[in-house]
Amino acid sequence: MRVLMTHDQFDAGFEIKLLAATGLFEGYASVFGVVDQVNDKIAPGAFKASLAAWRQKKSFPPLLWQHEAAAPIGAWREMREDGRGLFVKGDLFTKDIPRAQEAYKLLKENVVTGLSIGYRAEESHIERKSGVRVLTKLDLIEVSLVTFPANAEARVTGVKAAPDAAMLAQTMRAAAEEMRRATEINRFSRFLRGAALETIDR
Repeated sequence: MRVLMTHDQFDAGFEIKLLAATGLFEGYASVFGVVDQVNDKIAPGAFKASLAAWRQKKSFPPLLWQHEAAAPIGAWREMREDGRGLFVKGDLFTKDIPRAQEAYKLLKENVVTGLSIGYRAEESHIERKSGVRVLTKLDLIEVSLVTFPANAEARVTGVKAAPDAAMLAQTMRAAAEEMRRATEINRFSRFLRGAALETIDR
């Protein structure tokens, strides 16, 4: 069965362990072969054509908050299919967008734990035995952070830790002290060289 221009959503849960200060995170927005709450599952290769089209535009689908078209909160830096599903790397614009700051806080506190893709189903078929609709070709429109995921099997696999403010300040103080010492040593070395030259001249 071929399905055209139907805009759907597919939710995927994920875990947040640590986030970078800039709001970087990575994981799976979709896991292949998992039946969601509306009895759909996505087949391997379903995103291939759509991702190729986005690459031609040198862009990625928007990173939205709760599927709100007027609420982009960052940008996706990487999207690709692998053997497991749709792997994504995202960057929340925490310094510039207040809602992204809110999303960052909710992610850190493990309150918002879902990813959801918005798409048009271009090709699909129904499994006779199970009645599950298998989505084989999707036009990927956007990927959102959401509160209520339908699929709990997509997980964040790696994130960068946010630097501790006190530790950062301590590191900066130590670096400044090293620079001061290096400057003093350099001055002393110049003094010794000057004194040695004066001795030789005499």
